[in-house]
Amino acid sequence: MNLTLHSDYSLRILLYLAEHTDRPVATREISEAYGVSRNHLVRVVETLQLHGFVKASAGRSGGVMLGRDPESINVGEVVRRTEPNFRIVECFDPVANTCRILPACSLRGVLEQALEAFFKVLDRYSLADLVRMKGAQRISDFLPVQALGSRLPA
Repeated sequence: MNLTLHSDYSLRILLYLAEHTDRPVATREISEAYGVSRNHLVRVVETLQLHGFVKASAGRSGGVMLGRDPESINVGEVVRRTEPNFRIVECFDPVANTCRILPACSLRGVLEQALEAFFKVLDRYSLADLVRMKGAQRISDFLPVQALGSRLPA
């Protein structure tokens, strides 16, 4: 199973914002820091804003900030809201399913249990937990220096 880039970037954006709660962060800054398309990040921010994970404002002094306290942003909820579906195999899709062995197959039940276990783990963690787990290390410490230029003194 793979998470889409949309979910991956959603989690990365939230982690970045959790380190910069003191100010709105420009999508350009996040884009440069992670080396990903700003246009793609804008769409991800729109999704995060739609679900209340972030607040975004336009303009010269605008940017993106967490929309909630990091303690109340659940990792499982973020993934559920940013993934288009969790149809691991064809039989998970009741409309498009053409599997001929479904009535005799036990694989579907096993995969459903695996998916439940996946979310059970994610649901145990908040954004604040992820920030605490990494301890004193900051994500920004591992990003290219030139990407952080907008925050460095001249």
